[in-house]
Amino acid sequence: MKDEAAVPSHWDDLVFENRNKDYGAYLIRKVYSRNLVRSLIITLLVMALVFAYPSIIDFFKSRENTGPVNEVKLLTVNLDQPPPIIPNQPPPPKLDIPPPIKTIIKFLPPKVTDKQIVEEEMPTVEEIKTNDTGKQNTEGTGEVIFDEPVKEVGIEDIDPNQVFLVVEQPPEFPGGLQALYKFIYKTIRYPAQARRMGIEGTVYISFVVGANGEISEVQTMKGIGSGCDEEAKRVVQLLPPWKPGKQRGRPVKVRYTLPLKFKLG
Repeated sequence: MKDEAAVPSHWDDLVFENRNKDYGAYLIRKVYSRNLVRSLIITLLVMALVFAYPSIIDFFKSRENTGPVNEVKLLTVNLDQPPPIIPNQPPPPKLDIPPPIKTIIKFLPPKVTDKQIVEEEMPTVEEIKTNDTGKQNTEGTGEVIFDEPVKEVGIEDIDPNQVFLVVEQPPEFPGGLQALYKFIYKTIRYPAQARRMGIEGTVYISFVVGANGEISEVQTMKGIGSGCDEEAKRVVQLLPPWKPGKQRGRPVKVRYTLPLKFKLG
């Protein structure tokens, strides 16, 4: 029976038992498995690097192009609805301004007659070149002079009951738009029904600013319902008298459209 220490501990030792191990085949066979595993791992790593190369390039390019991001806050600005253009609005009256008076020299054409001719002094060639000629002499300065002030035309044609949409001087709330917004903010109340249903939007209220500044003919042009239309109309009816609008310097009735925005939170 052989000693246990003489039993080969590896398959390669069993194959090369009683053979020349210094020849080289033994060493190659012994490291074959280790080299095979190492080659397989290196091959897998190279293939993974090849497939991941485009993604790596895109990653570094995206980091180069990415800069600091600034937070942008959106500001909501509520602008009044522009007034519509009146198709039949009469144009402003035109003033007939007389042309400037020029100096005219009397020019006598030759005339054959049997009566005695009273000789008149004929104008010189230089005077004819620099002045106009006519049937009589007229002195002028070339300026337009008004002996009386020009009267305003067309004020009597304005109907006091006419409601204008566009005027030369629009009506104005006492204190301006900031005072108007402050009054609305203090007066308006969000309807409970609209709050429960989460209703938001803008209600457009139309009204007439009279020649005395009083508010009248309040009506809803566009609403969102759930009590918001009624609340917007109530607030407009509580507006104090305005500074009336003027057309040709005269106070007139003007229709005005006011947007009221309802927003929760």
